[in-house]
Amino acid sequence: MKLSTPVFAATTLAGAALLALSAPLAASAHVDVEPSSTAAGSHSLLTFSLGHGCDGSATTGITVDIPESITSVTPTVNPGWDVTPLTAGQVSYTALTPLADGLRTTFVLSLQIPADAAVGDTLAFPVLQSCEVGETDWSDTAVEGEAEPAHPAPSFTVTEAGAESGHGHGATDDSAAKGAAATETAAADDVLARMLGIGGLVVGAVGLVVAVASRRKNAS
Repeated sequence: MKLSTPVFAATTLAGAALLALSAPLAASAHVDVEPSSTAAGSHSLLTFSLGHGCDGSATTGITVDIPESITSVTPTVNPGWDVTPLTAGQVSYTALTPLADGLRTTFVLSLQIPADAAVGDTLAFPVLQSCEVGETDWSDTAVEGEAEPAHPAPSFTVTEAGAESGHGHGATDDSAAKGAAATETAAADDVLARMLGIGGLVVGAVGLVVAVASRRKNAS
């Protein structure tokens, strides 16, 4: 049976809305890191974002591997999680109550990017995500020119040292402000994307109802 133009248009609109909703969900299906600074020698707050479980299973903990060139890390206290400071090159967070799949949280580490890091170097922070059932090892290395691996390690590229680089409380306070702003922006973008997707679904559904009603009226 051939669909009438109104019905076809409404169906297409609904399909587009579904794609709009699924896009932000797919984009958030990794463990990401957002540094407040990437300059060599600068103090930086690394915000790790987690918004999913292991194939639907709730998250019980994460362990972050720290590059050998970084010898000091200060983890931020995260409500609802126990934290184990830097030990044997790792920082761990353990959930007091498992984080259900689909809920988002962040973990912030304060550290200094090595002063001798070369511009263009990639600093990777592999994350082992432990869940009630199974675990996910986010440690794959992305290769330029190739498809993104299934479980890429959170990473960023070192940039040239500039005015933002420095030592002492001033640099740390500035990094803290940038880190907080980055976290708020990421959360706002995630909510906005979901709301736009839901709005698209509503518009598509209304269009479909109107088209079907119009067709029935014409048939009668």
